[in-house]
Order: sequence, then C-alpha cells, then structure tokens
Amino acid sequence: MMIRLIEEKDNAQVAFVIRECLTEYGCAGMMDTAWGDPYLDRFSEVYVHGNDAYWVAENDAGTVIAGVGIGPLSNAENICELQKMYCLPEYRGTGVAQKLLDEALAFAAQHYGKCYLETRHNMDRAKRFYEKNGFVYTSETLGCTGHGGCDYHYVKDLS
Repeated sequence: MMIRLIEEKDNAQVAFVIRECLTEYGCAGMMDTAWGDPYLDRFSEVYVHGNDAYWVAENDAGTVIAGVGIGPLSNAENICELQKMYCLPEYRGTGVAQKLLDEALAFAAQHYGKCYLETRHNMDRAKRFYEKNGFVYTSETLGCTGHGGCDYHYVKDLS
C-alpha cells in the first residue's frame, strides 16, 4: 500500500470509492452529501492551493482504495475541514485509514489551529474512528460545508 498526493489519473477512482461508500450507507444520489460535490470527479484540480491537499491510498495493484482531504473551512478562521475521507470496505481495519488520517492531520497542524469534520448518524464505525483519534463531538455546525445531509459534527484541536 502507498499513500501519496492525488494526481489527475486518480480522479475517477476516488469518485468511485466515495460513491461506493455512500451507497453502502444509503446515501446514493443524496446531493447534500459528498455525492453532490460538483468537484467530486476532479479533486486533482481542486486541492492545489498550498493550504489544502488530498491524499490517496493505493493497493499493490495501483488501484485507489481510500482517500482523505484537508481544506479551509468556509466562514471559519484558522479551522480546516477533514474532507471526503472514505475507504473501501475490504480495506477497513487494515490501518490504511489511520495512515491517511495521520498524514492529513500532520499537514493540517502546519496550517490550522483546529480541524472540523462532518459525518452521518449511521456511520458508527467512522464516528468511533474519529473519536479514537481525538475528535470531539459537537452539536454546533461550524463554517459552511454545504453538506446538510451530514448530521454529526466533530472538532479536534491541532495545537
């Protein structure tokens, strides 16, 4: 397995991973989730500003199996958003998500004071994963993510 920054050749595979995971959790076609992100099929063009990045994990065959992004949180100063963290089911529990999160948070700590994320109530494994990694549930919605379909919010102090 290799973790690296996204490249143009990864766009379709990343979109596939995200849509597969959202379908698994009953979110297929839900436009107020990552499914409706207008940039979903071209992340390599989006994560290029210096204070944002998107990483992919690929298996030994070179297929993207997971990904995670960090980007500034709109309407929130010094807070980033953990974005589009998804991992294909057959690779969960292998440590790939932990490696991706570690990479993303190390980057985030260089640019931001806090990290915010949103997920859904039925993504219990994801919620436990985030809590294990120091994210604290908050009933408060921070910034403006455009993901009204995400009803669980977490924040982590990066300092």
